[in-house]
Amino acid sequence: MHSVNARSPNVPRGRGARLAVPAAVLAAVAGAFAYVGAVDPNEPGHYPVCPLLHLTGLYCPGCGGLRSAHAVVHGDLLAALQANAPAVVGYAGFAALWTVWVIRAVRGGPPLRIDPPPVLLWSLGALLLAFTVVRNLPFGGWLHP
Repeated sequence: MHSVNARSPNVPRGRGARLAVPAAVLAAVAGAFAYVGAVDPNEPGHYPVCPLLHLTGLYCPGCGGLRSAHAVVHGDLLAALQANAPAVVGYAGFAALWTVWVIRAVRGGPPLRIDPPPVLLWSLGALLLAFTVVRNLPFGGWLHP
């Protein structure tokens, strides 16, 4: 027997209900950025050390991501790019996707569905791998965080 209170997926929801999840995601991301903006990752002791860097001396693709986020919060885009350029691209990509998500939710359109083709995922992986290799070579010192 079906529950009387069960909501059918075809029943339209109000704008507030459609915006609840995007608003919660924004609050979580804004909170994380606010914390990183307030607690400087350039000062030792506030954040854990990258295990790969600690054990091998090699920079992973995420090394410098917190410093990059700190610089973005403080409006220093050049320092953010120098700390970790792929992270800055990721922040911008998140902002664009979140904006599309909210616009669709406000207009009552279909929910945002992210289904990238495998070639895109493999290409992004290859770019991150190349970034990681180059930043650990002697001539890639300009990519160190």
